[in-house]
Amino acid sequence: MLLHEQAFQLIGEGLVLLVFIIVLILIVGLILGIILVRRNKLLFPSLVIFIVNVFYSPLKSFANLLGLDDSLVDNIGIEVRNNVNKPKFDEISPEEKIIVLPHCLRSAQCEASLKETGIKCTYCGKCAIGVIKQKAEPMGYRVFIVPGSSFVKKIVQQNKFKGVVGVACHVDLNQTMMALEKFSPQGVLLSTSGCFETKVDVSKVLETIGYYEFKENQNNSVELNDISNDDVIIEPSK
Repeated sequence: MLLHEQAFQLIGEGLVLLVFIIVLILIVGLILGIILVRRNKLLFPSLVIFIVNVFYSPLKSFANLLGLDDSLVDNIGIEVRNNVNKPKFDEISPEEKIIVLPHCLRSAQCEASLKETGIKCTYCGKCAIGVIKQKAEPMGYRVFIVPGSSFVKKIVQQNKFKGVVGVACHVDLNQTMMALEKFSPQGVLLSTSGCFETKVDVSKVLETIGYYEFKENQNNSVELNDISNDDVIIEPSK
């Protein structure tokens, strides 16, 4: 066999082996991701994140080939990051965290105007945005309503923060969490997708930002203050 024929054979065998390894990686990534999404068991999170980041497009194509919804890939990325980042996120004070909400949550009758840092909510009560802002801002969070990814970049450039909560559809949320990895992101998926009058589970957002624990601590503090402020009258002994 001629030298160049041997070279072509080696290249061919190498390509076959490479394809086999990539397919194996995709299978492993999907299996580990499905275990997390469906059984809530986190196995080899660093490996899963690596596979989703590096093989994002092939993984989606492979999921479609298997008859699966390719949004499963984004869901895997979101769930793994939520689980991995949560301990560090919880250690950050609310004053050092931001919430990024999509403008598609707005009502069709929304009269809020677009400013340099996003939409300025008027608290009209016609959508979930005002509810989230009214609960989150007293805790110390800064809330931004953005019409696009360019505004997210501007927020990162113009604001100092250590943690972020994002609300978006599968693709946008996964990619944004990927881009903001150093800010220990937590993500909440929209319950209805689309680009107009979308919905989100407000209770899930409030749970993510720790609102219920914050409220409970406030109530306990008020009860303790009431007890300490009560006048205790001791009757003199006779």
